[in-house]
Amino acid sequence: MDAKLLEILVCPLCKGPLDYLKENQELVCKPDRLAFPIRDGIPVMLEEEARALSAEEVDALR
Repeated sequence: MDAKLLEILVCPLCKGPLDYLKENQELVCKPDRLAFPIRDGIPVMLEEEARALSAEEVDALR
């Protein structure tokens, strides 16, 4: 994932910062508890494509 792209991408819902999870190929928004997939190096920033995160998963990221 390109570092410059990661700097400018924000959550499409709350416009907050995203955390990059390399091992899962996901961009995570902690406040909205959503994980947006990265497919073939391209972030899919659609709410309907995002995976809902449990409270435990979000806590593990802190």
